[in-house]
Amino acid sequence: MSVLRPQAASRRAKRQGFTLVELLMVVAIIGLAAGAVVLSVPDPRPAVAEEAERFAARLVRAREEAVLGARPVAVEATARGYDFSSFDGVEWTPLTDGPFGPETWAEGSILSSAQAPVRVVFDPSGVADPATLTLTRDGRSRTIAVDGAGEVRVDG
Repeated sequence: MSVLRPQAASRRAKRQGFTLVELLMVVAIIGLAAGAVVLSVPDPRPAVAEEAERFAARLVRAREEAVLGARPVAVEATARGYDFSSFDGVEWTPLTDGPFGPETWAEGSILSSAQAPVRVVFDPSGVADPATLTLTRDGRSRTIAVDGAGEVRVDG
């Protein structure tokens, strides 16, 4: 019996590590877990619907600023983004306070319109020249329309 003990001890000494099969199983499990995490992480860009709603809300706020400030307010949308300006009777001045800072479209967003860039001017009574623009990304699009009365609408 004393002869078996050294053999058992030598087997344990040889077994002090992981086999290749064990290592491959661990790597496969880690890979599956990492894949699940990557697939469950949301896209950091806002959805095109959210971006269109945000732009429409800012158009409404620009209209309110024109009425409350008794001065024309313009919103100019280009392929890169949009910005705001107001007319003081002499010149157009960029607006940068509060919600009126210049914004860029999310990566991959495309602005399409009959005319580019699109400039919407709200006069002190709140009316505007009608304008329509479409924001598209990843095959989805939303149309933002401003009618003659200055009302803003988002269509899906």
